[in-house]
Amino acid sequence: MRPRILGWAAGGALAAVIIAALGWGLVTATAKAHTLVGESAPATTIAALDGSTISLRGLRGTPLIVNFWASWCVACREEAPVLNAAARKYAGKIQFLGVDIKDNDAAARHYQAQIRSPYPVGPLIEGSYAQWGVTAPPETYFIDRQGGVISRIIGPVDAPRLEVFISQLGP
Repeated sequence: MRPRILGWAAGGALAAVIIAALGWGLVTATAKAHTLVGESAPATTIAALDGSTISLRGLRGTPLIVNFWASWCVACREEAPVLNAAARKYAGKIQFLGVDIKDNDAAARHYQAQIRSPYPVGPLIEGSYAQWGVTAPPETYFIDRQGGVISRIIGPVDAPRLEVFISQLGP
């Protein structure tokens, strides 16, 4: 009789642990993600692949679009022509900045040799993608003249959707 009681007790304890783990997972999975919308953009500086250093602080006063990308990201490759066309269209009115994440230098350079982004791109040397709330590329942020994040797109952008978000910047 005693082994049977121990078996039931062990099974009950295991069931309680599983239920607690599931409950914790549901609570953390449904917690609202921090999006930065309505807040100031984090201090961010990239080492552009052309050798320059670009800081968000230096871009204040100009509407800004910050795109987080990686060379291995298929969706990033799909959205690149849309971002490049918009950067050319709004040159002098809106600044674009590409932040390379989770990549190595050779892969990023090879990717950019194919994509040819007409705006500064490179890895972070100040700040982190986690401060932005980025979990995986691509993610795109829209920043007003005062440095406030006004909107965010998770996943690849297409031309019509990008135009809607750009209109919020008021170029």
